[in-house]
Amino acid sequence: MAEPLLIAICGAATYLWRGLGVMLSGRIRTDSAVFVWVGCVAWAMIGGLTVRILLMPAGILAETSLLDRMIAAAVALLVFF
Repeated sequence: MAEPLLIAICGAATYLWRGLGVMLSGRIRTDSAVFVWVGCVAWAMIGGLTVRILLMPAGILAETSLLDRMIAAAVALLVFF
């Protein structure tokens, strides 16, 4: 009995934040210094996580050789560009 109510509350909370985001999105300047900084931080995190996966892998990826991981990364970059 409580599960449908919990799902409804969670859905309402999710859509509340989405609605607020839609209302505020027209007022936000994407070329502001804050957004430039956020973009730089996002790129730095992607770069750091990529290097961590390549040099210090976890789980089953740790069983692959460094050469295999580097070749895969190079192929992925070639496909991207």
